[in-house]
Amino acid sequence: MTETADVIIVGAGIHGASLAFHLAERGVKATVLEKATVAAGATGRSSGMVRMHYDVEADARLAWRSWAYFNDWAERVGGDSGFNDVGFLQMVPPEEMAALQANVGMQQRIGIVTGIVDAAEVRRLLPGIDIGDDQVAAFEPHSGFADPTSSTTSLMGSAVDRGARLVQRCAVTAVRVEGDRVVGVTTTRGEFDAPIVVNAAGAWAGRVAEMAGLDVPIGVWRHDVAYVQRPPDVGRHIGFIDFANLFYSRPEGEFLTLVALEDGNPMDGDPDAPVDNAAPGFIERAAERIVRRLPPFARAGLHSAHSGQDGITPDQHPVIGPAGPEGFWLDCGYSGTGFKIAPAVGASLAQLIVEGPAANDDLAIYRHARFAEGKPIVGEHPYAPVWR
Repeated sequence: MTETADVIIVGAGIHGASLAFHLAERGVKATVLEKATVAAGATGRSSGMVRMHYDVEADARLAWRSWAYFNDWAERVGGDSGFNDVGFLQMVPPEEMAALQANVGMQQRIGIVTGIVDAAEVRRLLPGIDIGDDQVAAFEPHSGFADPTSSTTSLMGSAVDRGARLVQRCAVTAVRVEGDRVVGVTTTRGEFDAPIVVNAAGAWAGRVAEMAGLDVPIGVWRHDVAYVQRPPDVGRHIGFIDFANLFYSRPEGEFLTLVALEDGNPMDGDPDAPVDNAAPGFIERAAERIVRRLPPFARAGLHSAHSGQDGITPDQHPVIGPAGPEGFWLDCGYSGTGFKIAPAVGASLAQLIVEGPAANDDLAIYRHARFAEGKPIVGEHPYAPVWR
């Protein structure tokens, strides 16, 4: 027997869960179809950074609105996101210092609590760091990281409590279109009917779009992460992104530190490729980067390493909104930076689905048509592309 819903969401990562939650708050019956289990894809492998420093204002606004959820998760969502406000530093190479200061000014106008700090303050915030006396960084005292799996499961749990339906181990094999509009999907567990289908399928989003006859320029981006055991005399530290050395880091638990690189990430992979192991040579490169910036980590030890995959677009920004046949929506292409903005995206997208295109313009910049128009998303004071 065919099941029916108001909205079908393909994918139970953080964005699928956030949309289901916000639709449920509005009384909309959503069914979330997940080929594996909740947060099993990109979300479960996310580094979970919660920070607001971006060179695109729309990104910063979404991150700022989403931070309010992470900061008050139990009240707004229920459950636990695992948010740790350890603080966050953004460091850039000398040639991007002017852009850093301009972007901090933009973020302050939005209302984000951030500012420029000098080298002496950076050394205080991140003991042991190797930084030149003339260098500065952006500092967000209330940012940090959260647990992606806990965040997603609590969003989904609250959505189900409000009337959403979750079907796991249910792979979508076709998007059914009659005339010029979608009517539902075919899956490994039967057919589901709905007048709206949302593609939140992460690394598989390109395939799902093709099922609806839509060409979306989404590749499969692969990203490795290592966890190292901190030396006994190195304490739990602040989170940071270091564009000068092309890596980022944050603490993990009481004794570990996460390290990941900004460069050398393949962007044309297979979404079904195994992700249990990091690529050959990654651990050595990651160790060299963190020791270059934080010399005490020369005495650190490797704990573990793995990989993860997400959908990536040519401008490294998501594709959000209606596209293709009527009733088909995109919520994908987050290019490895989608976790921290998911609460606000879900809220705005739910409003658009329920109230129509005049409800808000929060997501207009991420429209699918920008690729055909030759209008990639670029900040007013841009940094070099994040993933290289």
